[in-house]
Amino acid sequence: MKAVIQRVLEASVTIDGEAVSKIEKGLLILIGIIEEDTQEDINWLTKKITNLRVFNDENGVMNKSLKDVDGEAILVSQFTLQASTKKGNRPSYIKAAKPDIAIPLYEEFISKFELEFGKKVGTGKFGTDMKVSLINDGPVTIIIDSKIKE
Repeated sequence: MKAVIQRVLEASVTIDGEAVSKIEKGLLILIGIIEEDTQEDINWLTKKITNLRVFNDENGVMNKSLKDVDGEAILVSQFTLQASTKKGNRPSYIKAAKPDIAIPLYEEFISKFELEFGKKVGTGKFGTDMKVSLINDGPVTIIIDSKIKE
C-alpha cells in the first residue's frame, strides 16, 4: 500500500461539480492499493500517518502530528500510485488491485484511520472521476510504502 501525504492549508474533493469533502488545516492522503495488501498494511500505515510529525511546533520545527494540531484529513483512493513506468511511455497499472479487492481494503483503511485518528475524515468516491484541489503547506509531501518499513 502506498500513500502520498500532503500537508495542506485546505483541500477538497469535487465529483460532478459537487464538493463531497472539504477540510482546512490537515492532511490530504492519496492511497494506492495492490492485491497483496492486507490488514497488517492498513494497521501499520494508519498508525504511521496519524502519528507522523509533519506540523510545526512553536519553534517552527516539524514536531507535531495530525492529532497534536487537531487537524483534519481527506483520504482518496488513487490506483495510479501503483503505476509502473519501467517499459515504454504508457504507465502500466497491472499491480493495482482490482475493485473487488481494493474497495473493501480502502473502506477498511478509512475505518481504521478514523479509529486511530479519533474523528471522521473526508473521502473521495472509489472509481469515480474526482477533482482534487489543495493548497500544499510548506510544501510538505511525503511518500510512504507499507512494503518498505525501513
